[in-house]
Amino acid sequence: MAGIVSTCALTLSSKSNSRTSWSEFETHHRRTIRGKPSRCRNCGIRAEVNFVDADEAKKLVRDDGYAVLDVRDKTQYERAHIKSCYQVPLFIENQDNDFGTVIKRTVHNNFSGLFFGLPFTKLNDKFVDSVQSQLSPESKLLVVCQEGLRSTAAAKKLEAAGYNNVACVTSGLQSVKPGTFDSEGSTELQDAGKAGLITIQGKISAVLGTVLICAYLFITFFPEQAEKLLQLAPPS
Repeated sequence: MAGIVSTCALTLSSKSNSRTSWSEFETHHRRTIRGKPSRCRNCGIRAEVNFVDADEAKKLVRDDGYAVLDVRDKTQYERAHIKSCYQVPLFIENQDNDFGTVIKRTVHNNFSGLFFGLPFTKLNDKFVDSVQSQLSPESKLLVVCQEGLRSTAAAKKLEAAGYNNVACVTSGLQSVKPGTFDSEGSTELQDAGKAGLITIQGKISAVLGTVLICAYLFITFFPEQAEKLLQLAPPS
């Protein structure tokens, strides 16, 4: 069913390398249609992201001249990265010192930071500018991250900035088998997202960490109730 919208856009879903890609078409009909394209006048492609698996990604780099753009944070990049790649993080470490950020950073560092080794970050507002300073809009880019979420968001920003040859690895580097790419770092590409106490005792640490952070938050935000509970606890 077609609906009237305020912008002149016709959106269709297409298939590329057995993965779903999206193309946006401009039309004077002021309609948005999802499905197979119909004939229209003055249609032009705006953007398309190609989602590929690890083997397809390797072929793009080896045979088609795609440059690898790593958009992970510095910590994951240093643990393992594809050789000769470009690195521009989509998120950067948040060192702001306003009251709200300090509280959020403290909570984060006592949970995600401690147990999962994740830094406290914010969106890099200079991401596109940094990419443009190193790679021209005509470049063919394979955008990678650890899980596939950041690379998808980064690809969308690059498409909007005029990059029309962009591919992403579905599910990110965590799905890449050892030896698929030449890599550098202290671990394999698929393990670069693993850090913190969870790497020591696995699921036990994850459960323990969840319990401890819940207790921490309860004591922090409900100190009176926590004190009453401690008073009810039998003496050791």
